[in-house]
Amino acid sequence: MSRDGMLIVGGKEIEELLHGRELEVADVVARAYVAHNQGRSSLPHSLFLRFPDNDLDRIIALPAFLGDGFEVAGLKWISSFPGNLRRGLARASAVLILNDTETGRPEAMLESSLISARRTAASAALGARTLLEGKPAGRVGLIGTGLINFEVARFLKALCGADRYLLHDLDAERARSFAQALGGLGAVEAEVAASQEELLAACPVVSFATTAIRPHVSDLSVCPPGAVLLHVSLRDLAPEAILACDNVVDDVDHVCRANTSLHLAEQATGGRDFIRCTLADILEGKAPARRGDGSIAVFSPFGLGVLDIALGKMVANAARAAGRGVVVDDFFPVGGELFT
Repeated sequence: MSRDGMLIVGGKEIEELLHGRELEVADVVARAYVAHNQGRSSLPHSLFLRFPDNDLDRIIALPAFLGDGFEVAGLKWISSFPGNLRRGLARASAVLILNDTETGRPEAMLESSLISARRTAASAALGARTLLEGKPAGRVGLIGTGLINFEVARFLKALCGADRYLLHDLDAERARSFAQALGGLGAVEAEVAASQEELLAACPVVSFATTAIRPHVSDLSVCPPGAVLLHVSLRDLAPEAILACDNVVDDVDHVCRANTSLHLAEQATGGRDFIRCTLADILEGKAPARRGDGSIAVFSPFGLGVLDIALGKMVANAARAAGRGVVVDDFFPVGGELFT
């Protein structure tokens, strides 16, 4: 590829390049978390583009730089339009731009809804494995039966050996179809719960991946002692539920924004002391995995741009090595600002 070239990689090729590499993806996510925790990153707050009289749809910009061997900068531009499901389209669509850190030039453009879903799921499964402290996952509850929880199931199988699932979705037919699809991941049991309460009571590990914009779960007393909740969608748990749990996040400052459940808890208490540590603190040995009092553990990952660019660089490198994607050699204007 010439210095004026741009690598473009589409979704089908990205899916093929990532096939069967769940453990490698999880390792990239873990290393990115640690590098960020050690200050070897630049991570501005995400920018939310919303629309008048519309509190469901949004497009988010996540810029980031990550050093410590990654040496990559970039921007994920991702939309979430839940109404797309009625149109037969995916809820989320995204593009990821990677920049050369020496020249600043964009060098790769990747379809990124799959990269985003895989890094999200790897983060959740990494949180589960860490908070379970080596114990088996047991029966896993999935609240919300969309792409994100499907990927969470994929990574929980790879990292924690999970193969039994209980499902809940506001669309019961969607949940039943999801249960059948889980068979392709090697699930030995996938059933639909009669209610969300039944699921919470039956599962020691639960992943929330919904499109909720306001908290809808305030009572976790039905959960098994010491349960692990993966609060991926960030707005499911009421502040009182958050405050009653052992809270681990990916980034304290980022997660307490945009009316997440933790942001609401911060507003209710006037502080962030209810957050015990970050996942990277545990991975680095700076904090124990659990509080030690049998409380429910909640992992709330905001979804950091450093994960997208780290995984994006892995994909771009794999695409170049395999000769995949399309290279536009004359993407940039010849000469640029150099006048003759």
